[in-house]
Amino acid sequence: MTTTIELGGKTVNRLGYGAMRIVGDGVWGPPKDHDAAIRVLRRSVELGVTFIDTADSYGPFYSEDLIREALHDGSGYGDVVIATKGGFTRTGPNRWTAVGRAAYLRQCILMSLRRLGVERIDLWQLHRIDPETPREEQFGEIKAFVDEGLADQIGLSEVGVEDVQAAQAAGLRIASVQNRYNLGDRRAEELLDFCTREGIAFIPWAPVDAGTLARPGGPLEDVAKQHGGASTSQLALAWLLRRSPIMVPIPGTSSVAHLEDNMGAEGIELTDAEFQLLSDAA
Repeated sequence: MTTTIELGGKTVNRLGYGAMRIVGDGVWGPPKDHDAAIRVLRRSVELGVTFIDTADSYGPFYSEDLIREALHDGSGYGDVVIATKGGFTRTGPNRWTAVGRAAYLRQCILMSLRRLGVERIDLWQLHRIDPETPREEQFGEIKAFVDEGLADQIGLSEVGVEDVQAAQAAGLRIASVQNRYNLGDRRAEELLDFCTREGIAFIPWAPVDAGTLARPGGPLEDVAKQHGGASTSQLALAWLLRRSPIMVPIPGTSSVAHLEDNMGAEGIELTDAEFQLLSDAA
C-alpha cells in the first residue's frame, strides 16, 4: 500500500492530523490547556505527520496561531504541509455561517498567511460554497489566489462531483476535496470514486467515527483481535487508507495518547477478507 501522496507541492504521509480539536469547546476560543495543544502538534510531527489541516474558523484563529507557535522554524514548516481553509464566519460556539464574497475570501487568505507566518499557503481550501454568493464569483477569486502566488494549491470542502467539475470549468485545478467520510458514513462514495479516477486527494473528516460498527463485539472489535488488540480507531483508519490510494485521513485530538494510538494505524495492513468484512458491515 502506498503510504505517501503529492499534496501542497510536497510528498506527504497519507495519515495526517486535523487541528480542529486543539481549541476550545464548540471549536471556539483558546484551548483549555495551551501547553497540551503545543505538545500534541509537536508530537504529531515527531510521529511522522507531514500534513496538518486547519482553518481560520477554528477558534476562530487560535488553531493557526498555535500551529505557528509549535512548528514554525523561523522560515517556515520544512517538509510539513500546512493546509488551511476560509469562508466561514463565527459568532459563537458551534455556530458557522458561510460567506463567499470575493472580498471576504481574500481577507481570509491574507490573514491566514499572516497568522501562519508564510508567504504562500501550501493548500488553501474553500470551507463551504456560499449559497448566497454566485459560485463563479467564489471560484474566480480563488483562482486569483493561485495566479498571484498566495496559494500553491486549492481544495474544496463538503462538495459534490458537480461542484468540483464546475470549479474545474472555471479554471481551477482542484488538488483536494474534504468531505465527511468514514467506515460508518459513506454518503460521499460517488465523490470519492470520482476523486480516485481524477487523482484528487480525498481528505475525510470525522475519519474514526465508525458508529455502531465500533460497539463491543462488533466487526471492528473482531478484526482488532486479529491484529494484537489494535484499537477500533486504528482499524477504522487502516480501512480508510486501504479504501483508496488518494485517501488522506486527518484524525484530530487534543490528547497525545490518543494521537499516538491513531498513528498506530500506519502499521496495520488489513487482509482482503478483513477489508471486505468491514466494507460489507456498514
